[in-house]
Amino acid sequence: MSGDQKKKMVILMINMFIAIGSFGIIIPILPAYLESINQGGTAAGLMIAIFAGAQLIFSPIAGKWADQYGRRKMIIYGLAGLTLSMLVFYAVDSIWLLYFSRVIGGVGAALLIPAIFAYIADITTMEQRAKGNGLVSAAMSLGIVVGPGIGGFLADFGLKMPFLISALVSLVAVIFSIMLLEESSTLQTVPGEMPEEEPMVKKLAMSVKKPYFIPLVITLVMSFGLMAYESVLGLYLDNEFAATPQEIAIMVTSTGVISVIVQLFVVDRVVNKFGEGKVLNIFLAVAASGFLVSLFAGSYALFFFISLIIFLATSILRPVLTTLISKMAGNEQGFAMGMNNAYMSIGNVLGPTIAGVLYDVQITYPFVLGLALLIVTLCITIAWQKKEPKPKAAV
Repeated sequence: MSGDQKKKMVILMINMFIAIGSFGIIIPILPAYLESINQGGTAAGLMIAIFAGAQLIFSPIAGKWADQYGRRKMIIYGLAGLTLSMLVFYAVDSIWLLYFSRVIGGVGAALLIPAIFAYIADITTMEQRAKGNGLVSAAMSLGIVVGPGIGGFLADFGLKMPFLISALVSLVAVIFSIMLLEESSTLQTVPGEMPEEEPMVKKLAMSVKKPYFIPLVITLVMSFGLMAYESVLGLYLDNEFAATPQEIAIMVTSTGVISVIVQLFVVDRVVNKFGEGKVLNIFLAVAASGFLVSLFAGSYALFFFISLIIFLATSILRPVLTTLISKMAGNEQGFAMGMNNAYMSIGNVLGPTIAGVLYDVQITYPFVLGLALLIVTLCITIAWQKKEPKPKAAV
């Protein structure tokens, strides 16, 4: 890459790291904070579901705006939305205003993330694109790992301190981008000239007839079960083991580190050795076993260990499913990857919502739900593989 390309890549990586890291800061203290305003599992689930829902609904519009008005504007507006979301979270205690802040944050993420990847496509050649996407994805993963650790440390200075620091760091990113980030391309379209895109409902109906429909269903069900688990994890640790924000931060950070290591060094090797089909069966069974054993974990340390196994399994399953769908899509890569994201997002919305409600009924019910869904997913996978030609091992 040229010097100018490297400079722009660094700015994009810093923005992605700050955006993801500033959100991760609040994760360890969320259980204690919700308890302080007399809220429980339903609120915790909705915090995640509302953000994911707003991001899902707004992403198609944000993609069009990035083409019409430029990547730079969308990146700046997206960061500003995330900043405003955290400021509202810091300033108020009303649960309805907190939900509203999550809508703002979801819209901000919808503006920011596609615009960053579109910016990369603008400034790189086809040969450089994978490297560029990999660098920004690494910054995203680093934000996932570092954010919760910082949040756990900041909790010593007050429950609301992580919200304030998150907002201030995001604000710095906004100013940083206004001053240093240049537009990536000359816009060739004006508002009103973009081709009409088919509605999401119609796309979902079309996906039923595709050869990769069952892998899409597996993606949805797995995302549903995993997000049902993740959304109440902090609350469960707090209520069952009296875990501190620091202990929750250690667990979340550790699972993030495991995910990064596995995706960098393990996924390719296990797929090359066993093929996508066997890998799906093996690690769905591993994840389901983890959910089952977690119901009987009697200590924080044991639950921590089981959680690492669950996240290790899901860190392998996600890219394997994406690869399998891509292989079966042929020349429909854009449509297939869009559907992959849509099905995952639907699971990300429904999982936390239902898990939060179940948690307020009985704190182990979300884990029972996750276990049941993973067993169903494993059965669907095995039945589908018997009817379809076995997916070939990656080469």
